[in-house]
Amino acid sequence: MIGDSSLCLVAGDLFPLRFTGGAEVSVRLPWDHRWHTGLQFTWSHVDDQNFWGGASFDKDTKWYVMKDNLGTMKHTGFRNNPTGGGEVTFDEDLKWITAAGEHWMNEHRIHRIHSLDQNRFAAGRGLWAVDLTTEITNTRGSTIALGSPTTAGREHAGYTGWFWRGPRSWTGCSVTSSTGLSDEAEIMGTEAEWVAFSSEHDDYDGGGTVLVYSGTSTSADAEVPPIKWFTRTGIFAVASPSPAFDQEIHLPADGTLRLNHRFVFIEEVLEGQQLKAIAKEYRLG
Repeated sequence: MIGDSSLCLVAGDLFPLRFTGGAEVSVRLPWDHRWHTGLQFTWSHVDDQNFWGGASFDKDTKWYVMKDNLGTMKHTGFRNNPTGGGEVTFDEDLKWITAAGEHWMNEHRIHRIHSLDQNRFAAGRGLWAVDLTTEITNTRGSTIALGSPTTAGREHAGYTGWFWRGPRSWTGCSVTSSTGLSDEAEIMGTEAEWVAFSSEHDDYDGGGTVLVYSGTSTSADAEVPPIKWFTRTGIFAVASPSPAFDQEIHLPADGTLRLNHRFVFIEEVLEGQQLKAIAKEYRLG
């Protein structure tokens, strides 16, 4: 726990993150949402449990309520020592433990940091990428509903899964999707291969682009809805390729959910054909 334990739950976040030139890519513990921590894997609605932090959207009151329901994603060990060189891989196991101490799920999570090209656009202006591959298995013995605030009744709030909180300087940044949409409200809740955010930096000259791929969500054991986008830029920059935006995943006992996503952090403001070319080059699959 960090800060007020009623508000904050840290679960394997990646922070600090920077572009190749040194500018910040993310923020941690912002004053408005203390449970936003860089680039993190979260799940806001797991039956009645909250495996992220803060208040939970309540179906009855139709708003956020502080509850004694903050679960913990407990790291239990690395399968291999984190590797270095041209790639860095963190291959770990976690247990999802409820607020009451019950063991509900096991997770095998891999972060792979790769594709560093420090001078792709100019000296010191390059890019790098990080992939998340995870398998979440239900160990509780009964079906678990994996949802979001939108599945609980709040419109346009389907955030869950891998979640990026951009730096304060990116408030009001531009956003576009692979389908040609270019407004946070238009992109919210849609399906698209990728979404890209661009802005100028504070403290450093120039700007950058954060390119996010929706990736895949699969299970041999449950009907899995399509990945849809949760995006905001006006009050702050956030992105989540949500696997349960407006439909719950009902994961049966011993069932496994598999997710695969990618972020690319680019030290250049990209648009048009240049953005499309980079998106094609670094696409998943």
